[in-house]
Amino acid sequence: MAALRVLELYSGIGGMHQALKESCPSAEVVAAVDVNTLANEVYKHNFPSTPLWAKTIERQACSRGLLDKTRMLNTLQTGEIGLQGDVSDPRTKSFLYILDILPRLQKLPKYLLLENVKGFECSSARNELLRTLETCGFKYQEFLLSPTCLGIPNSRLRYFLIAKLHQEPFPFQAPGQILPRFPDQDLEDLFENKAAGKDSSSLSYEEKNLDPNIGPDCSSKKSLPKGTFLFKLETVEEMERKHTQDNDSSIQMLKDFLEEENEEMSQYFLPPKSLLRYAFLLDIVKPTCRRSTCFTKGYGHYVEGTGSVLQTAVDVQLESVFKCIEELPEEEKLMKLSTLKLRYFTPREIANLHGFPLEFGFPDKVTIKQCYRLLGNSLNVHVVAKLISVLLG
Repeated sequence: MAALRVLELYSGIGGMHQALKESCPSAEVVAAVDVNTLANEVYKHNFPSTPLWAKTIERQACSRGLLDKTRMLNTLQTGEIGLQGDVSDPRTKSFLYILDILPRLQKLPKYLLLENVKGFECSSARNELLRTLETCGFKYQEFLLSPTCLGIPNSRLRYFLIAKLHQEPFPFQAPGQILPRFPDQDLEDLFENKAAGKDSSSLSYEEKNLDPNIGPDCSSKKSLPKGTFLFKLETVEEMERKHTQDNDSSIQMLKDFLEEENEEMSQYFLPPKSLLRYAFLLDIVKPTCRRSTCFTKGYGHYVEGTGSVLQTAVDVQLESVFKCIEELPEEEKLMKLSTLKLRYFTPREIANLHGFPLEFGFPDKVTIKQCYRLLGNSLNVHVVAKLISVLLG
């Protein structure tokens, strides 16, 4: 096969580029395009030889010509298309521009790969995408995948689409279905179980919850029922779900992704104000846990629903801390909560969970808060790398 020439749109910090290096080292990224100046600084820091365009796609004078010359693979990381306004959202303008010019290119790209947030599969923009692909003669397959399907202890459910031009359909192609696993992960058994209404214990938490109650940021929209609280604000159902996840030996433990504890870690510990205000809303995990919730761009700045926090005092039992804690004076309450030694995951640890290698770094001028924001907008490298391998066959 001739070397792949890749155009990386909505390139961000370079997650797609990193996935390409992992799955197809001989590929050449001929250009990357993104309007986020900070993300571009990180991209240039890690991929200095790749041409990087900071204008919007529709304003690139040579974008159509470059698309014509990108013969082998065209990766599209579309970002968080505004699902509330859908195609009327200004953020979809460049995406719709791509769909408009794609059928009019002299030479269509041979491959396409697209990533977006969960919920995109219900949008008009996605419907327009599928119509365009069919018009151009692409064979495609959609997925809803999370890193947990690769044994990574982080829930980050995302929409993916892979497509190839003028070839036989994918051997695993399931028209009209969005696959919740990779093709080599017993999909036939999965669909047989779902058709029969069975709740297979082998299904991941994300596969069991592909429903409107899970928001695009992976957070639950369900309101917690009154009563049946164990400790914190958790129900019996939630506790059972976490227990099941932590006992799933196919998932790695979080400790495999953590940095060594040192004095510099003190800057990541939750401040007293956050402990007192949000203690009952935190998703608390230990290094031996096999799960963590989706890290969003607000992590480290906002507490509720932005990602898990790490309990570093591993010998302290949550039940003993939260039992009757609401009845205590504020000072005693803070003392009990402080025994857990809760801290945020570091940017490097989140990057590890996202599959970025140790050599991938951030420029010194990028702050911790900015690192969290950029990582919250990024993707999981290993998931995309495996999809690229599937796409190229």
